[in-house]
Amino acid sequence: MSVNPVTAGFSSLGRVVLDVTPALGRITLYMVHSFLWFLRPPFRWRLFTKEIVFVGNKSLFIVALTASFSGMVFAFQIYSGFTAFSVDSFVGPIVAIAVTKELAPVFCGLVVAGRCGAAMAAQIGSMKVTEQVDALEVMGVNSIQYLAVPKIFATVVSMPMLAGIYMLIANVGSYVVGTKILGIDASQYFAKASDFMKLTMIAEGLIKAAVFGYIISIVGTYQGFAVRGGAEGVGKGTNLAVVWGMILVLVIDFFLTAVLTKIL
Repeated sequence: MSVNPVTAGFSSLGRVVLDVTPALGRITLYMVHSFLWFLRPPFRWRLFTKEIVFVGNKSLFIVALTASFSGMVFAFQIYSGFTAFSVDSFVGPIVAIAVTKELAPVFCGLVVAGRCGAAMAAQIGSMKVTEQVDALEVMGVNSIQYLAVPKIFATVVSMPMLAGIYMLIANVGSYVVGTKILGIDASQYFAKASDFMKLTMIAEGLIKAAVFGYIISIVGTYQGFAVRGGAEGVGKGTNLAVVWGMILVLVIDFFLTAVLTKIL
């Protein structure tokens, strides 16, 4: 008996919708619960400080390394295009705008998603399969407040700081390449930056970084709590945390850019 292609297509679409809809509902409820537990005492400042060190301080070297080389290579690419029109004096301002509005928040988001999002999912997932999460609940400690809220809060706070450091290092890297290697006059490199750069651009980059931090931490901790099936489930949850964290950073960046450009 032949299968109607149209019917098969609608059946496949229906299965996808039925699979995705409950997942969206669960993660939405998780976001609401984590926010409500954030507002309720006790406030676990020791755990928050520990997560700040993990997310912020221990990501600093990777962010600095990424920032320096991305700033340098971006200066090279912009210079190669602008020299055709004899406007190499605009390399500095254009690099500064690109780094501030896009490269800093997005690259920091990808770095933190790969490093910290995976660690969050792995830690909580390991506790879930070894029944340590259940033990917390038995002792009267809410697992979301104890395990997830400090991580989410610390990531939201750390990401703008990492993005600010990224902006500084990337612009220094582009300045070094532009003036020492490409031969752009040092006094002219950032001379026109004030004509193009605005404080709202820096604000846009920092707001994006904070939102990305929230998304990455929500996905990482949620995937940890959703782990099932022992060590194999921990590996799967870690992989999903990284993949979805990176995808959402890139997707949400588009919508944030559209909204913030209108507002700021």
